[in-house]
Amino acid sequence: MSEYAKSGVNIEEGNRAVNLIKEKVKSTYTPNVLNNIGHFAGMYEVPSGYKNPVLVSCTDGVGTKLKLAIDAKKLDTVGIDLVAMSVNDLICCGAKPLYFLDYIACHQLIPEEMEQIIEGIVNGCKEANCALTGGEMAEMGDMYKKNDFDLAGFAVGIVEKDQIIDGQAITPGSKIYGLPSSGIHSNGYSLARKVLTEAVRTKHNLSIDDLLTPTKIYVNEIETLCNTHNVTGIAHITGGGLEENIARILPTGLNVKLDIAKIPVPKIFKIIQEEGHIPDAEMFKVFNMGIGMCIISNDDLDDTETLIQIGQITT
Repeated sequence: MSEYAKSGVNIEEGNRAVNLIKEKVKSTYTPNVLNNIGHFAGMYEVPSGYKNPVLVSCTDGVGTKLKLAIDAKKLDTVGIDLVAMSVNDLICCGAKPLYFLDYIACHQLIPEEMEQIIEGIVNGCKEANCALTGGEMAEMGDMYKKNDFDLAGFAVGIVEKDQIIDGQAITPGSKIYGLPSSGIHSNGYSLARKVLTEAVRTKHNLSIDDLLTPTKIYVNEIETLCNTHNVTGIAHITGGGLEENIARILPTGLNVKLDIAKIPVPKIFKIIQEEGHIPDAEMFKVFNMGIGMCIISNDDLDDTETLIQIGQITT
């Protein structure tokens, strides 16, 4: 064993991890990806057909949901969360995801674990129709506790300049529609973990899979809605809940009026509220409460299980 490996960084295991993930990563490539794995940077050719393209970028992580995944030794879904948290932000301005990069920092680089994490990222990228063009695996034993790791994701997308959705066209009377979430998504897990102890999970027959359900990726649904309706605002419902995230995109002087009764609150939120004795106001501030994405439109859209009118914009 080399002295570097003895100090906590094993280059050979890093190389083995790269070999394990290489083909998975390549499976996300589109013709716009110009380089193979191993280069120092990812290269992506801007798609043709845009008159005045604007590049859009964002970054996010998964938060303490990772703690549950680590404790359960179930690492194959948090990569989907990582992609979702960035691309769901990116599409709020009407952009189309192009490519994604990841950063994994860990106590010890175990290739098989890295393979599980990257497999989730790959699946998320495929669902979001974007390429995984690069990433980094950093082994830092002195920085992280044994078995610990953290994830960060970076997404880049594109939108025609005159098709940017920035909320400035929202007017009083516009309707707020919600797209259902798949569960807690990747926000509020510090509180969720505190309340949902093993005893509480057993009492309510909640499995670890219920807590690790991946964040829903809304790329295809939002693209379809934008192509078929006059969408003037899009809000990703993360920390801060419905009101705060919708308010971020409103012109000055406009407000949010929600009809909470129309929101189909999933069972897991009801359990958290009951067992944690948490008031409604705090629940709706911390969690998505069943709505992962909102769109604002003057159009009358169909009120269905997958698109629910939950409020309107007022002065």
